Amino acid sequence: MAMAEQRISYKVENRIAYVTINNPPMNALSREVFLEIEETFKKLEADDAVKVVIFSGEGRAFIAGADIRMLQAVKDAKDSKQLTVIFHRTLNRIEEMRKPVIAAIHGYCLGGGLEFALVCHMRVAGEKAQFGVPEIKLGVFPGAGGTQRLPRVVGKAKALEMILTGDFISAQEALALGLVNQVVPQDQVLSAARALAEKIVSKGQLAVRYAMEVVIEGLKKDLYSGLELEAEYFARLCETEDRAEGMAAFLEKREPKFKDR
Repeated sequence: MAMAEQRISYKVENRIAYVTINNPPMNALSREVFLEIEETFKKLEADDAVKVVIFSGEGRAFIAGADIRMLQAVKDAKDSKQLTVIFHRTLNRIEEMRKPVIAAIHGYCLGGGLEFALVCHMRVAGEKAQFGVPEIKLGVFPGAGGTQRLPRVVGKAKALEMILTGDFISAQEALALGLVNQVVPQDQVLSAARALAEKIVSKGQLAVRYAMEVVIEGLKKDLYSGLELEAEYFARLCETEDRAEGMAAFLEKREPKFKDR
């Protein structure tokens, strides 16, 4: 199965969707690209054949930021707010998906690119990848969720340092901060992301979906409300065929054969 858009394309293989942005030279995010991404993820969300999504960039960059010409063309506060609504709506959709989304980051991950990566549920980086939010150098600040999501991942102090200086950080520092899950050689970024996706695909998908639900929704609540949500969904799993199969397989020392029910 394959689908091609102007700048966004995807294919599905073995229950994994591989989404690629190809907007030379640096995969900048324009209004049109955001809308293409939104439409692509709508389709992936509705496709029962897709269990995990991997997002990557062609060329030298993952995504090197928003299209500066688009930002320069913004006339007034009303126009800016309309643009921001598109950014937030698209990125919120990805973050709220109950199918894991993995960012495969091989090069520059800057500005809107980092904001995009932050809504992905996991991030695999090449050893030469660079991360940053340099918008302050343009007289603005990150406006696609960076001021809210970055502090929640790396902490307030480091996020403010990155936002207020515009300095980049290396893949190794990103790993130490918990911004990425893995750092791998440059030529192994996609294969490492694929290996991670294959591990997830091999598990019972009811448990995967419920775990996603509990983590995503639980983080919006206080701890004790989150624990109640956890208890509710854990109880639901106890009545599934996959739970019975998983425990039987463990006791019988064999690989489970999940049926996602």
